[in-house]
Amino acid sequence: MKTRFILLSLLLASSSLLRAELKLPAIIGDHMVLQQKQANPVWGWDAPGTKITVTFAGQTKNATAGADGKWRVTLDPVDANAEPAVLAIEGSSKRELQDVLVGEVWMCSGQSNMGFTVGGDWNAEVEALAANVPNLRLISVPQVGTQELKDDFAGKWEASTTDSCKGFTAVGYFYGKYLQEILGVPVGLIDNAWGGSAAEAWIRRETIEGDPRFKSLVDGWKQREVQLQSEEAKAGYEKAMANWKAAVEKAKAEGKPAPRAPQSPEQTLSGNARPGNIFGGVVHPTLGYGIKGVIWYQGESNSSRAWEYAELFPFMIEQWRAEWKQGDFPFYWVQLADFKSEVPDPGDSQWAELRESQTKTLALPNTGQAVIIDLGEANDIHPKNKHDVAARLVRWPLARDYGFANLEPQSPTYQSMEVAGNKAKLTFDHVGTGLRTVDVNEVKGFAVCGEDRQWKWAQARIVGAKQIEVWSDEVAAPVAVRYAWADNPVCNVLSKEGLPLTPFRTDDFPMITKPQ
Repeated sequence: MKTRFILLSLLLASSSLLRAELKLPAIIGDHMVLQQKQANPVWGWDAPGTKITVTFAGQTKNATAGADGKWRVTLDPVDANAEPAVLAIEGSSKRELQDVLVGEVWMCSGQSNMGFTVGGDWNAEVEALAANVPNLRLISVPQVGTQELKDDFAGKWEASTTDSCKGFTAVGYFYGKYLQEILGVPVGLIDNAWGGSAAEAWIRRETIEGDPRFKSLVDGWKQREVQLQSEEAKAGYEKAMANWKAAVEKAKAEGKPAPRAPQSPEQTLSGNARPGNIFGGVVHPTLGYGIKGVIWYQGESNSSRAWEYAELFPFMIEQWRAEWKQGDFPFYWVQLADFKSEVPDPGDSQWAELRESQTKTLALPNTGQAVIIDLGEANDIHPKNKHDVAARLVRWPLARDYGFANLEPQSPTYQSMEVAGNKAKLTFDHVGTGLRTVDVNEVKGFAVCGEDRQWKWAQARIVGAKQIEVWSDEVAAPVAVRYAWADNPVCNVLSKEGLPLTPFRTDDFPMITKPQ
């Protein structure tokens, strides 16, 4: 009996040793790009207490796996290097990561317009043929929504090819390709976009819960979570599914399209709107990987809460920067495009208010905004011209981070207004070499109002390099001016460098998205 016990113990010990092995997260792997000229964390797991040695570019770093098995080292900064190198890691076993490059690493985040792939671009076939770029590396993070903080994901780095680019974010791909060609260094892109996602889902749950500004948002979700996990919700879903199945059979018999299936409570709880969900399942597995910065295209899902977004969006950026511990890294975003039907009369707009909240976020350091009020499609929330979007967005890092100081990245922005009689003279900043119109000579897109706050379309003319004079025969004494203030505005002012005038309002009238 004693002999059998000893043999069993040895067998279990042997099995445990066999299971102990060096493990790495997907973000640390073959073909990856390390961020140049800054310290880069490398981490993984091994049996507790295991000594770890990491060797790369003539340096050796050591660590010991903790009680939870996790270990971490930080590599010293190195310059860009397009020559494939080996990063060796030795613990209870040995891994040699092949084809590792050093260059510029950018994270591509947001909702469906960032997730929109190269394969969906107007020029997809041509762009794919030009996509064999060995020093442009891509990795995608799957959409996993959870309150639990995940440490890894299913994915791998790979070089850009005709095939690999097609399912990758178009804005991110074109942005990265510009950088790779202009800078002449390797570029790594991390695609973690999730269509339809809300900004609050991208923030750590306990962080957003701790800020009183978002109490109503969090409280609403807490009530919803209780309801979604109730027996009542389960029964309601089962009934909805039964009705749906019957509707599918009826539609099939009538030769009609099948209706959409109802969403289960579990789908909502693991979805892309619940606070903290995307941070836990998508952001956290990459947290700490050395990056240069982030590009972002999101806001559609928060448009009905644009007033709140003015606080929520900068809060998210600040929290990401705090989480990464890389200081105020660059964070550049795309403003919402024009969309929906043209409105015949000037007035209020949720999308215009969301754009304003995005513009206000420029108050944060190292931020930038690409205005694309002319690149949208009225009948499609996903405009297919992503190449021009990326071309505007990439001006920011080129001008701010990579030494092309003569390149103006910012669209013309409203600065001040003077009123004389029935005319308002507006002055703008970031006009480049001057203002101009496109398509027609007549300036379009302005509206004015008097003390009655009744908006009227206005006439306008460009006067000088950076001023526009605005008036309406129906408004004797204007008190406020708005430009491109609509979901899908008709407007045509841009700088001579081709950057559209940023939508704006001079008034501070109550926002329609502000909670009552």
